[in-house]
Amino acid sequence: MTDNSTAKSGKIKNKKYAAELRRLQVELVKLQEWVKHTGHRVAIIFEGRDAAGKGGTIKRIIEALNPRVCHVVALPTPTEREKTQWYFQRYVPHLPAAGEIIIFDRSWYNRVGVERVMGFCTEQEYREFLRSGPEFERMLVRSGMQLIKYWFSVSDEEQERRFQKRLTDPTKQWKLSPMDLESRKRWVAYSKAKDEMFAHTDIKQAPWYVVDSDVKKHARLNCISHLLSLIPYTEIKTPTMVLDERPPQGAYVRPPIADQTFVPEVHRNHL
Repeated sequence: MTDNSTAKSGKIKNKKYAAELRRLQVELVKLQEWVKHTGHRVAIIFEGRDAAGKGGTIKRIIEALNPRVCHVVALPTPTEREKTQWYFQRYVPHLPAAGEIIIFDRSWYNRVGVERVMGFCTEQEYREFLRSGPEFERMLVRSGMQLIKYWFSVSDEEQERRFQKRLTDPTKQWKLSPMDLESRKRWVAYSKAKDEMFAHTDIKQAPWYVVDSDVKKHARLNCISHLLSLIPYTEIKTPTMVLDERPPQGAYVRPPIADQTFVPEVHRNHL
């Protein structure tokens, strides 16, 4: 079997996926340089069901980017003090300044998602968000910020498969929180909450873009391609870098190796 083929029919082959991801990441670097050069401000929201593939897509976006230009905001549970603030207040300090791309790995939409379904907010707080959320976003867009919102959609069968895999993978078990397990029982409730959220917040100034994420690799490529299409970047020409000859060391002598503490070479090449 060639080209790292997979058993699943219609799924992109690994070699082609790697090549396309590489191409898109090169474009993301061009986008980054344009954002930095022009002072553009970009905020990207990633929402969706648990195990829908948001984190994997975010990882591929930022992989080749400068963390000083593009970084991820994933806020923890609000503190007791934050619970008494204006709801959007704790998100505002993380919004992008000129020349920045900020990715929100979950966002203010927690209010109409997990908080709504799990009963962590009152009916009044929920209804207020449906009114003020769109106005908050319109205000951001009017200020010159580009706000992009992605919803990762995964079928219940695929979500269940991913949950089961996490149970047996030591590197992924941390992704299964008590909240995730509880949300697994409330598929319909989350569906209804998402439908109502879209009805109120899918606005023309900041529409929702739905990513079909049953196949993770397809979702990553589709999302990155779409993201690139939304931002009117052009390639910024930079001076060609040249590595000059290194100057001679002169009289410098390195200290004895025995005077330094090295990490034990548990792994080394055996020729």
